[in-house]
Amino acid sequence: MDVEFFNECWTDLYYFLHYKHEEKLTHQNVRCMQAVKKKTKASVADLAKVLGVTHHSASEHVKRLMEKGYLQKERSPIDKRTVYVKLTETGEEVLKRNSELDDQKLKIVLDHLSEEEQLSAMAVFKKLREEARNVYGR
Repeated sequence: MDVEFFNECWTDLYYFLHYKHEEKLTHQNVRCMQAVKKKTKASVADLAKVLGVTHHSASEHVKRLMEKGYLQKERSPIDKRTVYVKLTETGEEVLKRNSELDDQKLKIVLDHLSEEEQLSAMAVFKKLREEARNVYGR
């Protein structure tokens, strides 16, 4: 298995097809926001675990992202002591620009492929995603 080949292809795809980054965010900021999006109900403790930092550090990340208007806290309707972190609408947009491929650029590239090639690429990406979820969970 040529892991270097996969990594080179992946980084080339992101390099050529990413959105223009307009916000000043750290890698940890983006990872924090990704964790909030991927985890249905994310607590600060959950974020600390995902980021590999202390609860205090995760709380500081959340605080800064809340100040920018990207995150908000929400109390659990079941247990008012439990607080979850969620993305705001602005946070959703910012995360998209800082972690996804540009829809328009990707469409242009995909339009250069035959329908069969597009379906093949989709099948490979789907399988890789499934295996990543199986190995590392959600």
